[in-house]
Amino acid sequence: MEQLITIYKILSDETRLRIIVLLAQKELCVCELSEILAVSQPKISKNLAKLRDLSLVETERKEKFVFYKLKTDNPILNRTVKSILDNLDDYPQLVLDKSRHIDNEKLLDQCCNHHTIQL
Repeated sequence: MEQLITIYKILSDETRLRIIVLLAQKELCVCELSEILAVSQPKISKNLAKLRDLSLVETERKEKFVFYKLKTDNPILNRTVKSILDNLDDYPQLVLDKSRHIDNEKLLDQCCNHHTIQL
């Protein structure tokens, strides 16, 4: 029961929810998340630290940048995120986040030379 409560507390914060949904689709660095969400890098970093402390995201260092991706070993989080992604059109802000990423991909690549699969 404690894990369920923890997951829903994490998801109750809009910024963390938006970060989780983006990271479920693609690994991203802080500068990319900051640009997509139009949120300051310190606020993104603070939220990522909380997600990392709860073992919901994992990191990979590539040169001077740290990339984050959603861990896939939490069944509660996996089911919740899958439900959100399956019904993405019901969540206009999340659709906007996805489109902002695609629209800004060339600009974002300049911040960290990140070239992976598109969303």
